[in-house]
Amino acid sequence: MKNTGNFDPNKNSEDELLPEYNFDYTKARPNRFVISKDENSVTVTLQADVAEVFKTSEEVNKALRAILSAIPKK
Repeated sequence: MKNTGNFDPNKNSEDELLPEYNFDYTKARPNRFVISKDENSVTVTLQADVAEVFKTSEEVNKALRAILSAIPKK
């Protein structure tokens, strides 16, 4: 790791914080590291025990479609 020489462990970091910051969001750029998702997709968090069984979203969708086919249509 590169030592920048700007760090002083004896200096109180609260002295450097301002009570409020004004950000210029007109200069903001999209995060290039985020994987874009399909507009029709929904993110769901699985419990750990369920995630052990279903490793991919395709497996979850297949199981849910099987359940949906067993439910009578109204």
